[in-house]
Amino acid sequence: MTEAAISIRNLTKRYAPTGEKGKRPAEGKLALDNVSFEVPQGGIFGLLGPNGAGKSTLINILAGLVGKTSGEVSIWGFDIDRDRRNAKASIGIVPQEIVFDPFFTPFEVLDNAGGLYGVPKQNRRTEELLRAVHLWDKANAYARSLSGGMKRRLLVAKAMVHSPPILVLDEPTAGVDVELRRQLWELVTELNREGVTVVLTTHYLEEAEELCDRIAIINHGKLIADRTTRELVAMGREKVVELVLDRAIDEAPRHQAFVKSEITGERSVAITYDMDQMNAGQVLALLNDQGFSVIDVTTREADLEDVFVQLTSDRAA
Repeated sequence: MTEAAISIRNLTKRYAPTGEKGKRPAEGKLALDNVSFEVPQGGIFGLLGPNGAGKSTLINILAGLVGKTSGEVSIWGFDIDRDRRNAKASIGIVPQEIVFDPFFTPFEVLDNAGGLYGVPKQNRRTEELLRAVHLWDKANAYARSLSGGMKRRLLVAKAMVHSPPILVLDEPTAGVDVELRRQLWELVTELNREGVTVVLTTHYLEEAEELCDRIAIINHGKLIADRTTRELVAMGREKVVELVLDRAIDEAPRHQAFVKSEITGERSVAITYDMDQMNAGQVLALLNDQGFSVIDVTTREADLEDVFVQLTSDRAA
């Protein structure tokens, strides 16, 4: 059986307690609570969760920037405590922030990063990487003069200077436009086709649903889901039926069997129902009993966003 790209076992992180001078310190924040999962080799793995769920703490532990409290973590088969050097050499991190000297050129950014990883000068892939991210024509420009999209692509190239088999992208498309998001995903999927295992965090759940083979969801420091994307989407119990009625309405139709009913237009309404409890035909029958005539009907299946909200809301409750 192929060894996992990343293996996490009973990972716990509690930050040191803080408190005012002369007062008993408060208990430290529990950022990760006994988290266990594996990232398979060769795929695109999604790590999702609300803000403050523990995703950044987990990524910082993988990067060697934060120490864990307990548990075991291995990267490409190397334990991060017993074989730290090889573990760090096996992973590249693309952070949310733009982190390189703005007065260096892209060539210098990559060449210096390769040197810091101990890559011999004759083995550095600076030109190859710049061409791969479509920045070779900007090789000798100041990094500060690059557009936002170019800077993001340079970060990806910087994470790959030591040829790691695993690439972690932490919110790479946060705050960027649609075209830049498309360019970044084309680059990431190309790297994945070349054999790089990709771990992705994003708040754009439609991206995760489209790109990821498998997804783990963390909430309040706990792992609440770890399934293939198809299995996760199939967990959606709710379905929406959108109806156009024969007349204008001031109040949405109500029934105890409806999960939610809301007006979406002068004569249109969206009704959410639990597929385990009823079907669209029964929804129409209930509306007919209430005196409504339906002119048009469309339905929408649950997607990853629906499941994500369902899981994280249930957890919060």
